[in-house]
Amino acid sequence: MGLIDTHAHLDDSSFDLDREQIIQDAQASGLCSIINVGTNLASSKGSVELAEAHDIIWAAVGLHPHDASTLNEDIWKEFVDLARHKKVAAIGEIGLDYYRMLSPKNIQQTVFRQFIGLAKEMSLPIVVHSREAHEDTLQILREEQPEKGVLHAFSGDMGVLRAGLDLGFYISITGTVTFNKSTTAPLINFIPRDRLLLETDCPYLTPHPYRGKRNQPAYVRFVAEKVAEILSLNAEEVIEMTTTNAGQLFQLDRW
Repeated sequence: MGLIDTHAHLDDSSFDLDREQIIQDAQASGLCSIINVGTNLASSKGSVELAEAHDIIWAAVGLHPHDASTLNEDIWKEFVDLARHKKVAAIGEIGLDYYRMLSPKNIQQTVFRQFIGLAKEMSLPIVVHSREAHEDTLQILREEQPEKGVLHAFSGDMGVLRAGLDLGFYISITGTVTFNKSTTAPLINFIPRDRLLLETDCPYLTPHPYRGKRNQPAYVRFVAEKVAEILSLNAEEVIEMTTTNAGQLFQLDRW
């Protein structure tokens, strides 16, 4: 069974010179699917274009909390149209980020709620970004009750993990799990095996042994291998488990 990178940003400018080669490398390394995730209107359009051009790629469309202040009526209408595209598998990434505070808290929260509403209308899962905002993120999820989704690049503690699982969310693990001082690694055994996903978040969060270099979908294998080591499984068991989970969350069998 092939690997799935459930969160990539192949539309990023860092891939402009070799994007097609990176996609070919991903396929050659055993990936069967990539979810390319938008962060604003331009990258969401780019994600859809990549999905149209490559069978292996599906798109998520959404507005990152950093860009929440950019939303207006015209942009919203374009997002609604994009969400109807046949290869859009999720709404995201959306959520809250209180680390850099590039948009005011109240606007981040309002936009987060608005995109959850769109996901519910379209019966799509959401891809949630939460950085130093876990309490408010969880509260909004409790109130808005999206149908399903994933806490992407999970960075919370045990309390956040349990709360996310109680809400029915999947938990996605990145290359940070391979770092010596990873705070995520000790939590892996507490994630139910039917809720675990793998991602690169490329070009960011590059796993060991390529830490410090540009990340790419092919490197999701290193995440799988580290998770397998923690769970005392072989890598193929983790690949099968997480690929099944991703297929269920993103309804990849509908294409």
